[in-house]
Amino acid sequence: MNRSVLVSLLLLGAPALAETPAAASAPISAKARAVHESALIIDTHVDTPLRMLDEGFDLGSQPNGVGHLDLARARAGNLGAAFFSIWVEPKEFAGQYPHRALRLMDAVLQQVERHPDEMVLALSSKDIVAARSGKQKKLAALMGVEGGHAIQNDLGVLRDFYRLGARYMTLTWSNTNEWADSSGDINDAKVKHHGGLTDFGRDVVREMNRLGMLVDISHVADSTFFDVMKVTKAPVIASHSSARALTDHPRNMTDEMLKAVAANGGVVMVNFFSAFIDDDFRKAYAAMDAERKAATEKLEAQHKNEDAATRFRLSQAADFEWAAKVKRPPLEALINHIDHVAKVAGVDHVGLGSDFDGITSTPAGIDSVADLPRITEALMARGYTREQLHKILGGNLLRVFRETERVSRELRATPSAQR
Repeated sequence: MNRSVLVSLLLLGAPALAETPAAASAPISAKARAVHESALIIDTHVDTPLRMLDEGFDLGSQPNGVGHLDLARARAGNLGAAFFSIWVEPKEFAGQYPHRALRLMDAVLQQVERHPDEMVLALSSKDIVAARSGKQKKLAALMGVEGGHAIQNDLGVLRDFYRLGARYMTLTWSNTNEWADSSGDINDAKVKHHGGLTDFGRDVVREMNRLGMLVDISHVADSTFFDVMKVTKAPVIASHSSARALTDHPRNMTDEMLKAVAANGGVVMVNFFSAFIDDDFRKAYAAMDAERKAATEKLEAQHKNEDAATRFRLSQAADFEWAAKVKRPPLEALINHIDHVAKVAGVDHVGLGSDFDGITSTPAGIDSVADLPRITEALMARGYTREQLHKILGGNLLRVFRETERVSRELRATPSAQR
């Protein structure tokens, strides 16, 4: 998730769509469509819960060109499972992280209850597969907590989140918490850092292993990443990270880290945000930081007395306008990152973590979840086989989930692992 000071959902809208070249809107080939439709497609990071809670958005709403994800476009893109991000803004909700997280989880669960014929809550790898069986394929809805600060230094809260359906936790967001360093503020001298994980941070990883909760290392500092690899007994995931060798952003992973994830048996789910997959976009976007921050602060001051929904919508529009000032990269930029991870870590260790509904810009041709078949087609053009595509589109994540569940069963059967 990439956000301003206000809780802001960064949506894709008409100006960005106008940049899409004609080639990107061309029909998908029958061969690519057939391969795509035969796969179980899993996206490990969508930020739509903020829209559900703060905007009152309903997944069953008719597509209107706003946002990246709804049930109709999920069907069009053959999305099989999505991990809905439970992200708590660390400044606005200081002191009430668990409460805000519970509100977001409740928003997701309400959507499941509201649309029982089209989606189902998934709590296991078996549930994901079951949701896609039979004539009426349902969207398997899972939840992932984005940022370990949400547990407020309490393993009991971590366990409660798991009981309510959270199946991964990103150890940090862009903020360093009391037990793990983040890549987002690693160079900020005013922030107290730990050199990676603290002892409590290591306990968090161990408890996640015991519970069967996927350990997510997106957003963490490099030192935290390597500490995690020393502690975890289960494979890790990067729920929404790309390759630093191609785009020099601290949120991305170095080749050394990619190889470490492969050795661990984990999977890196590539992020779709333009600033993470294209260096030209990253530089141009970063060059506007000071001006964008000033404009955001002015907007906040002007509308500080408005209701939350109004401030949310205004923030959406402003953030979108800033992103639209920079030309979107071509689809090839995203494919290059998937291809790089597959070549460095291996095709068994790469997947998709779009960051849909949490980013300001996506590559040309990827305007919503309905456009996922374009990724399949582009990868086929690079020579990827049907079997390899099934792995990338969801099979690799499913394998890691199953192994995490196996490790959990083993640890729960060990008295010394009980708490």
